[in-house]
Formats: sequence, C-alpha cells, structure tokens
Amino acid sequence: MDGMNVVGDLFGAGKMFLPQVVKSARVMKQAVAWLLPFMAEEKAGQRRSAGKILMATVKGDVHDIGKNIVGVVLACNNYEVIDLGVMVPATKILETARAQKVDAIGLSGLITPSLDEMCYVAKEMEREGFDMPLLIGGATTSRVHTAVKIHPNYARGQAVYVTDASRAVGVVSALLSPTGGGAYVETVRSEYRGGGGACAGRGRQAARAAAPRRAPTRSSSTGPPMRRRSRPSPARASSAPTTSANLFPTSTGRRSSRPGS
Repeated sequence: MDGMNVVGDLFGAGKMFLPQVVKSARVMKQAVAWLLPFMAEEKAGQRRSAGKILMATVKGDVHDIGKNIVGVVLACNNYEVIDLGVMVPATKILETARAQKVDAIGLSGLITPSLDEMCYVAKEMEREGFDMPLLIGGATTSRVHTAVKIHPNYARGQAVYVTDASRAVGVVSALLSPTGGGAYVETVRSEYRGGGGACAGRGRQAARAAAPRRAPTRSSSTGPPMRRRSRPSPARASSAPTTSANLFPTSTGRRSSRPGS
C-alpha cells in the first residue's frame, strides 16, 4: 500500500503515466491475491463489516484494474465489496444497490465516454430517490468534472471524487462516519462550489482568448490617406520587326554559309 500511495501521487503530479500505473496495479493485484486466503482466515468471526460498497465499471467501458485495486483495499479494511464487473448499465447498478442495501456506490471508467455515463447514473439515482454517497474514480475523471458535471445531477446525495485507490478507505470511512459524515459532506460541497466557479471562469477566459480579433481600420476622417503601391510596369517590347533571323539566330550571329543559301 505504501508503494501504491507513491504511484498515485506520481500519477496525480504528472510524473508517472498510465502504462506504468497499470503495470504497478497488476503487480499489487498479484501480491494481494496471494495474501487473500490468509487475510480471510484472520477476519473470520472477528469483526463485523464496516460497510457494504457496490462497485462497477460503467456501461461502455471494459477497464477494471483500478476498480479491482480499490475493491481489494476496501476489503482489507473490513468493508464488504460487491463487484458487478465491467460494462454495467445504470439499471443493474441501481437494482443491485437497492436489493443489497449498500451504503455507497463506486463508479469507475477509463475512457472519455464513461464520463457521460457517470452523469447519467447520477441523474437516475436522483430520479429514483437514492441518497447514498456516489464515489467517482478512473483515469479520465477529475475533481473539476465531478464538481461541474456529476455533482449537480445528484442533489439528494453526494458525488465524491476519489483521487486513487490509496485514498478510497479514508473517503469511504469519512462519508459513512455516524458523527463526522455530515461535516465531511459539507466540506466537499464547499470545495465543489469553489471548483465549479473556477472552472467556469477559466472557460470564459479561454473563450475570450480564442475569439477572433478584428484588425484595426483607419477612419477616413483621421490620418493621411492610404496610397496604393504601383506595380512595376512590364518591360516595353522592342520595336524592331520580327524576322526569321530574329527567331532562329545562328551561333555566330551571322547567316549560315551553306551552299545554295
């Protein structure tokens, strides 16, 4: 986990790229798979679940490495994880969440169209009366997109952007805390309000910068009149009459001395 924390920080700072993150995630997944049987034995009958989390890669997306890592991390911290896999439509996510009585829903996606699908899931959660936390994660997601696009669609609950797998436990425990959950949600909403305003301001500045500028024109009443540049006149043709000797000169400049000429 300490190693994955470093990977997440480097990726967020732009010092590590997605292929390197994917390789690191695969290594961690293999290591945890070896440890899982021992962890299951230790947890058997000792503590009750800290919460039930439903996770899914949204419809249209088949990437699940990051989601799998988050699931492992949550399971290691005594959360019960229901993983629906990849390419999961919104209807199945919400039906399962209601049937299993989960405490939070986590959505994952790697490609850009997944952002629109996450917005749709948030709208459906609002329409059907859900109020549980909605966790957003994936390579294409961001705090600004969550604040501006997803959060406004889900007023009953709270959409929360999770930076990377190492931060998932802290976010979930804060959201589900019976004493500090409300204060944490208010903090997130305050941050998102600021993020939305900043994003809108940047958008207006970009629009002004991209707008075409008109070239300044001189008024006819001010300034000296503009003069046209005169084109150079072509050279005048010679007035000498054209003859066959002019058209086909010999190399010596004299007429050929062939017999019969």
